[in-house]
Amino acid sequence: MIVVTAATGEFGRLVTDRLLEKLPASEVAVAVRDVDKARNLADRSIDVRHGDYDQSDSLRAAFEGADRLLFISSSSGDSTERMRQHGNVIDAARAAGVGLVAYTSALGAGFTGQGALADHNATERALRESGLPYLMLRHPIYSDSFIQSLQAVIDAGELTSSARGRGMNTATRADLAEAAAALMTSEDQAGKSYNFTGPLWKFQDLAQVLSEIAGQPIAYREVDVDEGVMTMIGGPVRAGMFEYQTGDLERALGHPATKFETAVKAALQTTDA
Repeated sequence: MIVVTAATGEFGRLVTDRLLEKLPASEVAVAVRDVDKARNLADRSIDVRHGDYDQSDSLRAAFEGADRLLFISSSSGDSTERMRQHGNVIDAARAAGVGLVAYTSALGAGFTGQGALADHNATERALRESGLPYLMLRHPIYSDSFIQSLQAVIDAGELTSSARGRGMNTATRADLAEAAAALMTSEDQAGKSYNFTGPLWKFQDLAQVLSEIAGQPIAYREVDVDEGVMTMIGGPVRAGMFEYQTGDLERALGHPATKFETAVKAALQTTDA
């Protein structure tokens, strides 16, 4: 049986949907903090279990009988709380005798424990030291994080960024969920780490795509101050850290990853790229 944590979140729901394309519902269970929010999953004959990252006993019960566990990282913005929660999940997985723990980490966490990657790096280390068979699924920034603000850009007629011409590596939640489901249902994954990256894109190219969508020119302008998503990643972007590329996502999917331009057009209800 595969158990998916945080299955009422956006990523967890997508993975669960993908797993149900590969496995009967009797082989999929979800561990969620609020069981009521997972009623639609229960209606699909999925075993919905109460599993709260803050309640160790609930996690041990939720992980019972799990051959594989998809451990989706906590959404807490407080590092101390997040690491305590992650420790609870790892301890419960070990107590329940889970056969394989797949952790949704972050791209770069295998190389550094600095800044925003510190919690992921520490969780990876804790998993390796736990003695549990593990699988690291390192995610880049979601393309969806940028797409949600683009209609406002079209309305304003101008796209700005502080990237200074550097490239961006993002991937859609849908692609990453499909990859997770594929690897969770594949053999011989213990001890492996995947550094997922999507096709590279630049803000200048995005302005051209938005111009096509709008049917009128969308100007592009470099700014000195980080805004929006860039307030968190501006420095690393300008240092070229988001230009790192691997073929891991494409190999896991078995087909090319979704281009950012394609995802933008689909989200804004236009023709495919």
